[in-house]
Amino acid sequence: MTSEQATGDTPLKKLVGEKTAKALASHLDLHTAGDLLYHVPRRYDERGEHTDIRSLDVGEQVTVLAQVQRTAVRPMRQRRGNLLEVTVGDGSGGTLTLTFFGNQAWRERDLRPGRWGLFAGKVTEFRGKRQLNGPEYVLLGSGGEGEAAASEEVEEFAGALIPVYPAAAAVPTWVIARCVRVVLDTVTPPDDPLPATVRATRNLVGLDTALREIHRPSSKEALYRARRRLKWDEAFAVQLTLVQRKHRAAARPARPRPAAPGGLLDAFDARLPYELTRGQRDVGAEIATDLATAHPMHRLLQGEVGSGKTVVALRAMLQVVDAGGQAALLAPTEVLAAQHHRGILDLLGPLGRAGELDAADHATRVELVTGSLGAAARRRALGEVRSGAAGIVLGTHALLYEGVDFADLGLVVVDEQHRFGVEQRDALRAKAEQPPHVLVMTATPIPRTVAMTVYGDLEVSTLSQLPRGRSPIASHVVPAADKPAFLDRAWRRLREEVAAGHQAYVVCPRIGEGPVSDEEAPPPEDDTGRRPPLAVTEVAPLLAEGPLHGLRIGVLHGRLPADEKDAVMRSFAGGDLDVLVATTVVEVGVDVPNATVMIVLDADRFGVSQLHQLRGRVGRGAAPGLCLLVTEATEGSPARERLDAVASTTDGFKLAELDLEQRREGDVLGATQSGRRSHLRLLSLLRDADLIRDARAEAIALVEEDPDLSRHPALAASVAALVDADRAEYLEKG
Repeated sequence: MTSEQATGDTPLKKLVGEKTAKALASHLDLHTAGDLLYHVPRRYDERGEHTDIRSLDVGEQVTVLAQVQRTAVRPMRQRRGNLLEVTVGDGSGGTLTLTFFGNQAWRERDLRPGRWGLFAGKVTEFRGKRQLNGPEYVLLGSGGEGEAAASEEVEEFAGALIPVYPAAAAVPTWVIARCVRVVLDTVTPPDDPLPATVRATRNLVGLDTALREIHRPSSKEALYRARRRLKWDEAFAVQLTLVQRKHRAAARPARPRPAAPGGLLDAFDARLPYELTRGQRDVGAEIATDLATAHPMHRLLQGEVGSGKTVVALRAMLQVVDAGGQAALLAPTEVLAAQHHRGILDLLGPLGRAGELDAADHATRVELVTGSLGAAARRRALGEVRSGAAGIVLGTHALLYEGVDFADLGLVVVDEQHRFGVEQRDALRAKAEQPPHVLVMTATPIPRTVAMTVYGDLEVSTLSQLPRGRSPIASHVVPAADKPAFLDRAWRRLREEVAAGHQAYVVCPRIGEGPVSDEEAPPPEDDTGRRPPLAVTEVAPLLAEGPLHGLRIGVLHGRLPADEKDAVMRSFAGGDLDVLVATTVVEVGVDVPNATVMIVLDADRFGVSQLHQLRGRVGRGAAPGLCLLVTEATEGSPARERLDAVASTTDGFKLAELDLEQRREGDVLGATQSGRRSHLRLLSLLRDADLIRDARAEAIALVEEDPDLSRHPALAASVAALVDADRAEYLEKG
């Protein structure tokens, strides 16, 4: 195939041969020349610098740059033939043993002391020494007879910077490097889709230069410029998608829902037993203005646990009801939906009891729709929703089912939006004749760059002030393995709080036997050899017989029948239970001001943001809160450092940044929801904040001039390729 014929869409089998192409496809999901060019190196080893062999973990699949120090041949004990042991080092004292079985004298000649090479395999340990058994390798420099020492492969590493690719056992890094060279030498350089004015303004190298230098860098400076250009393309594609979406949404019609003086909202404000914080008033004014416009509001309301988001949302719902519409609040669990129902009824009082004897003038009805409603109750509730008598409708995903019809849905509030898939949110919006106004709420603080990248099409409001009356929360790590006495003290501390008239939570990562549900913490990826996570159904009886003997203990998890869950929560909220042993079903929204202490067992099994959310369940009243994070993680381990960080601050935004550092960037763009690999290969939402900000500014300017990118067809095609159909749909549905 000539260079004129080969493009980024050319199948790899036409360029590198069918066998290699099949391996690249099956092991690395690489099918075309373009796929391979965007399979960028994970890191670069530098001649004269060492790989830190001492940092390698047993069980890890690695590629190391090392120098042969010595070889030794000895007969095998159990079978005929010899064993060749090759010791390689990294120049810093770290060594690794390579073992080859069978009579392979040519390898001994090949692997002479002093030779440098790349060695790939799985790290094992034998008699205290780390080793690679039968590793693949390529030697750097001339000579050698090994299968990986062919001259065309060595040529890949002629430069000072040696690319090391994300690889597989069947496709080592040097095979990828050889294939990349073939593609670079064969494929016609792509036309650069980025407008020349943007390239010049932002000092970006051309796309062809970037792709060549990312794989075969001529210098560190050239590599930096190549990475910067490819990061820009990723950021720009996402920002263009979001800015276009925001532009289209602004053009859609929506029914204005202006405030009505003397209506439900004014009556509600008059009966509130406390004063709104300044933040609640300011955010409320922003939302009120949005609701009064002829275009749909699309706003994200974020605020720390207990910052008063529910009251802000309720005031928005009342404004819509005053304007003749209905508002729906979608909650992720029945426990939370039921709690919202109780809480809103309490806040509204006679204003939420239309049709009852003690109802106020202009009152509305508040309906709860969940999957566990009985047939008669369901028919009655759906009738109220359909007729419009229910101005406020609360529920779980049961609100999305066919047969739940609204008279005039004007506002959709999504609580803890990260717990819902895009299809669920979209299904509720589709129940309105015109696009409804949308308010999504989260108590998980979102770093600025994530808000800009994932929620870039939403206006963002933040409640940073806690209402008066909230108490401080102290957090401590309890190292159960190192200091068992500390765990005994934790249980005594819980009993002291109960004796003082307060209540407590004990949180476990697992329900018990059976399939893992959404509320259970998944085992970490490195969970080999560890005991199973502690389970609610196993821990509760042990506590009742042991350290919490004599206390009134309740159990709460997602597999309980809905009426039983509701009864347990009512008992706990009413003070009839001292201790609630639960899963993360209590993570969001559960509000029991008398609960002052939480003990999280196997705390290292939870994420940073999740622990912060859980901790927010205590300290909600006048008494200070205490959160004890029990772990067997050893001091100095990453898990222990994570828990120490949680214990050291209650600043949710700092913890959100830490959480982002420890997660795959692809999760942020919804890769977990689409099931596809991330397109953020190089861009870091933490480290590249300035670049993301600049890309957004350029995207806004370009979309204002050319909303559909009709004058930039190559750029539109590039955006479509980088933000694939699934990802665009994820961003589109928001």
